[in-house]
Amino acid sequence: MRSKIQLITYADRLTGAGLKELKKLLDNDLNNLFGGAHILPFYYPIDGSDAGFDPINHIQVDPRLGTWKDIENIGQDYEIMADLIVNHMSAGSDEFQDVLRHPQTSLYRDLFLTKQKVFPNGMSDEQETKIYRPRPGSCFSRYTLDDGVETEFWTTFTSAQIDIDVNSKPGQAYLDKALQQFAQSNIKLIRLDAAGYAIKQAGSSCFMLNETFEFINKLSEKAHALGMRTLAEIHAHYETQIHIAKRVDMVYDFALPPLILHTINTSNSHSLCHWLTIAPKNCITVLDTHDGIGIIDVGPSETKAGLLTEEQIDELVNSIHRNSAGQSLKATGKAANNLDLYQVNCTYYDALGKNDYHYLLARAIQFFSPGIPQVYYAGLFALSNDMDLLEKTQVGRDINRPYLNPQEIQNALKKPVVQALIKLIKIRNQLKVFEGNFSVDKTQNGLNLTWDHLGHQASLQVDLIHNQSSIIIRNETGESQIMLMDLLNNSSN
Repeated sequence: MRSKIQLITYADRLTGAGLKELKKLLDNDLNNLFGGAHILPFYYPIDGSDAGFDPINHIQVDPRLGTWKDIENIGQDYEIMADLIVNHMSAGSDEFQDVLRHPQTSLYRDLFLTKQKVFPNGMSDEQETKIYRPRPGSCFSRYTLDDGVETEFWTTFTSAQIDIDVNSKPGQAYLDKALQQFAQSNIKLIRLDAAGYAIKQAGSSCFMLNETFEFINKLSEKAHALGMRTLAEIHAHYETQIHIAKRVDMVYDFALPPLILHTINTSNSHSLCHWLTIAPKNCITVLDTHDGIGIIDVGPSETKAGLLTEEQIDELVNSIHRNSAGQSLKATGKAANNLDLYQVNCTYYDALGKNDYHYLLARAIQFFSPGIPQVYYAGLFALSNDMDLLEKTQVGRDINRPYLNPQEIQNALKKPVVQALIKLIKIRNQLKVFEGNFSVDKTQNGLNLTWDHLGHQASLQVDLIHNQSSIIIRNETGESQIMLMDLLNNSSN
C-alpha cells in the first residue's frame, strides 16, 4: 500500500451523485491529495437502516451510484479500500426472505445464524450474560416463518441485520463470491467489517475468540491469493489491539483519536507518548470515520488498566459535549437510535470546539504517527455537526454523515483551515521519511514525533503550553522549518 494519505467517503454523500462524480472530484478539486480511497458501502441499497452496512445484495453496486466498472476505473488511479460486511446481511435480502417463505426447503436455511444453532439445549442466564454486544438489549430478534414457527435469529447490531453463519457452506460461498467480485474490480484492501463478532460459541463472549482469529486468517489467505490485503475493524482494549495486530495484515489505531483530544485538552502528552511507543505499526490511522469517536479503545477493562483512567475518560467525553455546545449529547447513546456503547457521535472539528489551530495540530499528530493516514470527507472540509440531518433521521451517527453538493464543496475549499489542511496533506505525501524509523519523545511542554530514513529526517515538534508547533525537515540541502500557525495565517491571506 502507498504511504500517501487516503480519503474515507461515501460516493453519494460527498458528490451529491455517484462513482463517476467521485472520480472527477479526486482527479480535479482534490487532485494530488490522496493515494487511495475507502469508499464506504456502495452496495444495494445505500439507504437501508445502516447507511449501506446492511446490504440486500453485497455484490450489486447500487445503480443510483453506478456500476462495478466505475469502481474498476477509480481503482486504476487510486488504491481502493472496500467493506466486506462479514457478520450480517439485510433482513430484506432475497436470501433471508426465501428462508421466511420456505423455512423447510430454502437453499439458504444454513446461511443465517439462529439462537438454536448455538444453543441447541437452550441458553442459560449465565451464558447470555457472557455474550458481548456493542448495544444494550438482546442479541436475538424473533421472526415468524411462513409455517407459523417463531424463530430467534442472531442480530448482533439491529433486528434488520441478520447474522450470517460464516462456518456454513452457504456462508462461505457468500463471502467467497464477494471476494471474487472485489478482486475483479481493482479493490486492493478489504475492511473486514464487524469480523470480531463473526464466530459464536455457547458459553463464550462470542467476540474475538481464538476461532475468530482462525476465521480471519482463512479469509485473509483467500484475499491474499486474489491479490488483496485485509484490515480488521475491532473496537477493544488496547492490549487486544496489539495482540490482534500480530495476527492480521492491518488494524485501525482507534486509540489515537481520543488520545489526541485528551492531549490537546489537558496539554499533557504522557498518555499519547506512551501509546505511540507500543502501538502497532501495521495500522490505519484515523481521527474521524463514518462512526463516532471511539472511547472503549483507551479505557480500562474489568481486569486491566486503560491508556486513560475512568476519570480522564469522563472528562474527555464531557469536553466533547462542551466543545460542541451540547450537540454531541443529542446524537449519543439513548438520545439517538444507534445506541453504541463505545462511541461519542460528533465531528472531530466540533469536538475541538472549532479551533482551527487545534484541529490542524490534531491532523499533524495523526500524519506523523505510525501507519497509513485516512481522512474522512467531513473532516477534510472541517465541517460542523449536521443537526438538520440528525433531526430528520434521529440516527446519531448522521451528525457526521452530511450530504454535500458541489457548491458546498467549493465553499469549504475556501476556508483557511481547509486550505491549511490541504497544504499539510501535501507535505506529508511528499516526504519519503515515513518509510523509515519512527521515534517519539515526551518533552517538558509537549512531544516530538520524528522519522528518519536514508539520511533524511522530519520531525513534528509540539509545544502544548504555548500553542506552537512546527515541522522540521532535514536533508542533504540543509534544514527547513514550517510553523503550523503559518500554514493557517498564510491561508487566511
